[in-house]
Amino acid sequence: MSMTRIQSVDPHSPAKRAGVRPGETLTHVNGRPIVDVLDYKFYTYDPRLSLTLCGSDGRERTVRVRKEEGEDLGLNFQTYLMDKARSCANRCIFCFVDQMPPGMRETLYFKDDDARLSFLLGNYITLTNLSQREVERIAALRISPINISVHATEPELRQAMLKHRRAGECLAIMERFARAGITMNAQVVACPGINDGPALDRTLNDLGGLWPAVSSVAVVPVGVTRFREGLCRIDPYTPQQAAAVIDQVEAFAAAFAEAHDTAMAWCSDEFYLIAGRALPEKAYYEGMVQLENGVGMLRLLTSQAAMALDGARAGAECTPFSIATGVSAAPFLQEIIDMARKTCGNIRGTVYPVRNRFFGETITVSGLITGRDLMEQLRGRALGERLLIPANMLRTGERVFLDDVTVAQLEQALGVPVIPVPAESGFDLVDAILGLEVEAPAYALPPEDEYYRYNPGT
Repeated sequence: MSMTRIQSVDPHSPAKRAGVRPGETLTHVNGRPIVDVLDYKFYTYDPRLSLTLCGSDGRERTVRVRKEEGEDLGLNFQTYLMDKARSCANRCIFCFVDQMPPGMRETLYFKDDDARLSFLLGNYITLTNLSQREVERIAALRISPINISVHATEPELRQAMLKHRRAGECLAIMERFARAGITMNAQVVACPGINDGPALDRTLNDLGGLWPAVSSVAVVPVGVTRFREGLCRIDPYTPQQAAAVIDQVEAFAAAFAEAHDTAMAWCSDEFYLIAGRALPEKAYYEGMVQLENGVGMLRLLTSQAAMALDGARAGAECTPFSIATGVSAAPFLQEIIDMARKTCGNIRGTVYPVRNRFFGETITVSGLITGRDLMEQLRGRALGERLLIPANMLRTGERVFLDDVTVAQLEQALGVPVIPVPAESGFDLVDAILGLEVEAPAYALPPEDEYYRYNPGT
């Protein structure tokens, strides 16, 4: 069955007014063939459209549609992509999915590498499974931005790291996209002694040569779990090694900023925490363009919290609470509680850093903490009347942890209400500390659960 077959038509939508019917297949828009969601979104942007539809009996008809420019047609298909998601064909030496323990739900082992999800939902892709036709289509449609996991620009090194014969074509494809006027964001997962040092210098310089098409680069440390049996040895960064990477990236950024008025490249917060260094000030991160890679997230959190507390009144009453978070973020959340106590006075809250015994204690971020670790380490502790947790501990849009423990089960085990708080918002955190209602995190997701299946826990 064609993935462009229309499952439903929204009431009062342009398509409904034009007489489009469920069960018909959308084949062309203004004479352009519709293969998937990229074609659909690009070619239906205009205010006047001619839709070619094929009925279940094989008969074709043409429907004229008038709407506002950019207005959605109101058509719903079998899947969000109007196609199946493309899985990753690499065997990256640092892949986190390969470090998952056995016996978890099947969806946790799916690796997506789909350029359409990069454009639509911000996923990072490696470019290795793009055919020449797809490269040319992306260039022709000028799809921007695209997020690319680069890791190394030296072809042989990238091929060795991704274990894919086409991995060395990355820079050439990015040059093609740059000529087409496509904006790209890049990510480098740094592995000690493999793609840092001189290799990282080359990568940064090559990507800098594509500026402004490559608008930003995040350098993040490899995540190493305790489940690496049968995989090549990669050690986590030591404080000294992390400090060397910071110096390297900051030196590049300073020179680049002098020439182009932007740093372009930043290390993630995790590098600074490993090195034991203070985070740069908020202005250093410019527009926080690499926030989703953990670049400047903790600095933004504390600065937003300070702004939220600026208007708080002294003597505000709030019920006792606790916060459970990853080891790396715990000192920053304690700093925010101290600020709240200084401003408001009567703040009774405790931060509990939760060690990641599930994946291994080298994993210190909150987003990979399981419900079982929370249960085991918080049971019997003084939690107050409510427990705050970062919402990124939960499966996207749901109340389920990575290990399938539910929030309700955690509440029953600990005997207190559990309140998820958006992990990146200092404003919401202060509201939660003060006992104000925090709006449930909003998620920009497809209308069905397709993206959950491909990216659980993100």
